[in-house]
Amino acid sequence: MGLFDRIKRVVSANLNDLVNKAEDPEKMLEQAILEMQEDLVQLRQGVAQAIAAQKRTEKQYNDAQNEINKWQRNAQLALQKGDENLARQALERKKTYTETGTALKTSLDQQNIQVETLKRNLIQLESKISEAKTKKEMLKARITTAKAQEQLQGMVSGMNTSSAMAAFERMEEKVLMQEARAQSAGELASADLETQFAQLESGSDVDDELAALKASLAPASPPNQPQLPPQQQATPPQSPQSSEPIDSELESLRKQLDQM
Repeated sequence: MGLFDRIKRVVSANLNDLVNKAEDPEKMLEQAILEMQEDLVQLRQGVAQAIAAQKRTEKQYNDAQNEINKWQRNAQLALQKGDENLARQALERKKTYTETGTALKTSLDQQNIQVETLKRNLIQLESKISEAKTKKEMLKARITTAKAQEQLQGMVSGMNTSSAMAAFERMEEKVLMQEARAQSAGELASADLETQFAQLESGSDVDDELAALKASLAPASPPNQPQLPPQQQATPPQSPQSSEPIDSELESLRKQLDQM
C-alpha cells in the first residue's frame, strides 16, 4: 500500500468519525423529512407537466383524427362529383394526417404509461413521507428516553453506592444492638422482680414457721382459771432456768435461717 493511499484512508477515517460525532439523530430525521418533502414537490411538478403534455398530445391526436375523417369525406365527395384528381389530393392529405396521428398515438401511449408511473411514484412517496413522520415521532420519543436513561445511569454511577450501603449496614447493626440491649434490660428487670417476690415468699414462710414455733412453746393456761382482761392480766415471772432452753433453741433456729 502506497503512502498516498494510507494518507487517504487516515483522512477518510477521521472525517467519518467527525461526521458520526456531529450527527444529531433528531436533526438528521428532520432534515430527511425536509428532503423527502422537496422531492415530493418536484415529483408533483413533474406529474403536472407530464399530464399537461399528455393532454396536448391527446388533443393533437384527436385533431389529427378529425382531419383524417374530414379528408376522407372530401375524397368521397370528389369521387361523387367525378373529380378523381381532387379525390386523389384529398386522400394524400388524409395520408399525411394518418401518419401524424399514428406518431401521436405512439407518443400518447408512452405518455399515458409515464403519467401512470409518476402517479404511482407520487402516491408511494406521499405514503413514505407519512410513514417517516410517524417514525420520526417514535424515534424522537426513544431518543428522549435514551437520553434520560443515560443521564440517570450517569447519576447512579457517580454515586458511591458501596459506602452508602456500608452506612446502611452500620446503622442496621446499631439498631440491632440497641434492640438487643433493650430486650436484655427487660429480661433483667423481669428476673429481678421475680427474685424480689421469691424472697418475699421465702421470708413469709420463715416468719410463719417462727410464729408457729412461738405458739407451740408458749405455756398453756391452767383450766377453769378466769382470765383477766388484757389490761389486768399479769404475766407470771419466769425463772432464768425455764427460759434458757427456749432462748438457746431460738438462737439455733436463727443461725439455721441465716445459713439458708
